[in-house]
Amino acid sequence: MGLLHDAVERFRTTLKAYAGDESLMQAAVSACANVAVADGELMSEEFETALAGIRANPIIEKGYDSLMLEHALYEALGRARTRAGRAENLVRIGAIAERPEEQRRNVFLVATDVADHEGIGREEHAALAEVGAALRLDGNALLQRFPEV
Repeated sequence: MGLLHDAVERFRTTLKAYAGDESLMQAAVSACANVAVADGELMSEEFETALAGIRANPIIEKGYDSLMLEHALYEALGRARTRAGRAENLVRIGAIAERPEEQRRNVFLVATDVADHEGIGREEHAALAEVGAALRLDGNALLQRFPEV
């Protein structure tokens, strides 16, 4: 049963990769956006880090071209500029809360890379805590396990 289940899961993942996993992509851009605007300013380096990190996910990379990802990130950033928009982004992040830990962890770590451009400040740490909670992850444990390089 385990071997069959693994084969079916790999097949489903492959299909999602080529069809585009909208929920995973929206979770990633939303997490990055909430963290990027947490300190009140958006640096171009944060935008580029978000895109590079999101593209590094093989499921997202196969399903979305650069323009689609940039557009989705711009929309998420627009939402993140208001309280209601940040809450909407958290809903999109939480949509993958039942996914495998690896997918949730990767979304959190991409957002962490965005936050860590000039060190993770108080506002960014709070945004990461919200992202971690939406993903049902222990963000502090992940920050300790995967320190800055």
